[in-house]
Amino acid sequence: MQACVLHAIGDLRHEEVANPRPRVGEVLLRVGACGICGSDIPRVFTKGTYSFPTIPGHELAGVVVEAGARVDPSLVGKAAAVFPLIPCRKCPMCEIGEYAQCADYDYLGSRCDGGFAEYVRVPVWNLLFIPEGVSVEEAAMTEPAAVAVHALRQAGIDIGDRMLILGAGPIGLMVGMWAQAWGAGKVMLVDIDPQKLEFAQRLSFTDICNSAEDDLAAWVKDLTDEGADLVIEASGSAVALEQCMLTAKVFGNVVLMGNPAGDMCLSQQAYWAILRKQLKLHGTWNSSYSNIARSEWQLTLDFMASGKIDVKPLITHRVGLDGLFDRLKSIRDRSEFSNKVLYVSK
Repeated sequence: MQACVLHAIGDLRHEEVANPRPRVGEVLLRVGACGICGSDIPRVFTKGTYSFPTIPGHELAGVVVEAGARVDPSLVGKAAAVFPLIPCRKCPMCEIGEYAQCADYDYLGSRCDGGFAEYVRVPVWNLLFIPEGVSVEEAAMTEPAAVAVHALRQAGIDIGDRMLILGAGPIGLMVGMWAQAWGAGKVMLVDIDPQKLEFAQRLSFTDICNSAEDDLAAWVKDLTDEGADLVIEASGSAVALEQCMLTAKVFGNVVLMGNPAGDMCLSQQAYWAILRKQLKLHGTWNSSYSNIARSEWQLTLDFMASGKIDVKPLITHRVGLDGLFDRLKSIRDRSEFSNKVLYVSK
């Protein structure tokens, strides 16, 4: 099969490799689409995968083409989204269904081969079958959309809440979409990239601010009088972390979601804001995946199927495996605007 294989940091090769073979409890999935995540950029260019060679890519969906031993053969031909985390299912966190906190997990695209390929082998437990009306491209965005709704759930968003999102990348925009569907009273988006803010406007977000040009705290106060009920840090920036504390209202909630590239520091003023406002800070990591009602993956697919969440407008580029490395470099260098980029199989 054709695949993009990471042989070393910065050395991603489009080449022919052996087809994977499904083992016991696994299927072979023909990849229909796989999204480029923001984390794929450092993974390819600075951090590397956990071993080499490895095929990156973890935001994927496709069609089952082969069933391994002890797998129902009737699954062949079915389209599915793939939960990329493969938990041990033995540790204390797995025993209570908190798989994102597994102590000994595997992970498609970083610890084992992922979705930047024609085929990938996947445990059948990690498949979530796609409902009617949802395309494979949309289903490939289940992972970031589930991460977005998980972040909102950490702080218990309520109807009418005034929300501030710092970072207007793909997941920040998905957080905004979820907030609108949830009944937020106001969704305010902040970034320092005018192209991202223009794109957000085209998606019908009206309350936007370029914090590199405007006084963010004054802007939020003007729109809310007392500050935001809920602030989401979705950029991984120390400056944005600081702004979270200064823009949240008294007794407000702050969710820290952005994955930082370096140390995150707070000024004395921002730290005092946490104390004096009695802010509640929440961490968020990955998403909830299970077969019970709280599964954010099933929730995401259900909302896509009903039209309550429409992720299609977020897609700005589609590439084949032959153009994938150049597109990753473009995202790294910010040489061309993009929002959600998908590898789409031919």
